[in-house]
Amino acid sequence: MKKIGILFGMENTFPQAFIDRVNSKGEKDIIAEAVTIEKVVQADPTEYAVIIDRISQDVPFYRAYLKNAALCGTAVINNPFWWSADEKFFNNALAEKIGVPVPKTVLIPSKERPTDTSETSFRNLKFPLAWEEMFQYIGFPAYMKPHDGGGWKSVYQVNDPHDMWRKHEETGQLIMMLQEEIQFEDYFRCYCIGQKDVLIMPYEPRNPHHLRYASEIKAKGEEAEKLLATIKEYTLKLNIALGYDFNTVEFAVRDGIPIAIDFCNPAPDADIYSVGNDNFEWVVEAAANMAIDRAKSHKSGQTNLTWGTFIKDSVGVSLQAPEIAPKATEVVAAKTVKPKKETVAKTETTETPAPVAAVKEKAPAPIAFEEIPKRKAAPEKVEAKETAPAKPAVKVTTKKAVTPKAVTAETPKKASSKTTKKK
Repeated sequence: MKKIGILFGMENTFPQAFIDRVNSKGEKDIIAEAVTIEKVVQADPTEYAVIIDRISQDVPFYRAYLKNAALCGTAVINNPFWWSADEKFFNNALAEKIGVPVPKTVLIPSKERPTDTSETSFRNLKFPLAWEEMFQYIGFPAYMKPHDGGGWKSVYQVNDPHDMWRKHEETGQLIMMLQEEIQFEDYFRCYCIGQKDVLIMPYEPRNPHHLRYASEIKAKGEEAEKLLATIKEYTLKLNIALGYDFNTVEFAVRDGIPIAIDFCNPAPDADIYSVGNDNFEWVVEAAANMAIDRAKSHKSGQTNLTWGTFIKDSVGVSLQAPEIAPKATEVVAAKTVKPKKETVAKTETTETPAPVAAVKEKAPAPIAFEEIPKRKAAPEKVEAKETAPAKPAVKVTTKKAVTPKAVTAETPKKASSKTTKKK
């Protein structure tokens, strides 16, 4: 008997409808039920061939449980490893690479530094950042949103740089992205299930939540047919590249071109009271058929996850076979080598000073990100003149170093001085 489980939280309508639909099909040796968890032991398989995940994005314990289940052969939908790694900014970059139009987008640092970091942690950032270039590239008005968020949380419309700085104050440690605003004539939300079934739904994101699906397509005739065909093509392209079996993609249509706005929704809204009866019926049926197909193709003792073409193309190159290892009966042990001591020149400091010739100029001190909005322009560059290093005030007397004996390649040398480990 192969079990299909669904893992969910506050949802009320979709989970039970999904279970009932799978069981109503009367597939031999396949049943569906709500997942029950009594204990989670590492590398222990679950009783489920397939699990539909609807909640682990909010419950880390469930995400860990699903990764363990996937490791032991359960086909988890959607892939919990990829879902953990994916985020919206990367999605946009990938979409651009595969030829799907997306809004112009840039990534900006968080308002507050991450916990346990300091200004020194950001020494690789150039301060101030190229804000003017970014603002010219994006334009205003624009949208500022978390680079890995969802559910329209912490999304801001910003009208100019000052408005952006003011609203950025509220974002804490969130990494935000700034995205051009798309003035659209049509908007669509598309279900994609099993990387083959697509339902295109007219959608109005500016309406109250329960009325967003109460919309009609404005394009007509041949224009509408061409538009819908392109949207379906883009939806499949994105989900196949990302590896999602249950996802939604949103498109804003500007000048007849569908632009992908949001396509990282691996636990999309499927409540009957928001999507409507007809859309709900389609989702339940498509999800049930997809889960049954995955249960039938499930093979014990192997990984049954779905991976996108981005991952497959990345690791698909055949690697050169490693050299043959020593015979099983042959044990090779490394010899223990005692390092030879070297007499180190003593100085009056506890740390070895850097060679003077290697230090050309002092690196500029990092500037706190919070200070950036206060700076109207980047400070003028001042060319540093190289001067001869000053002679030390106190002459350091060193003892003559004892010349060490020749050392073989396998003999490690003892460090010449203590080093202080910096975080």
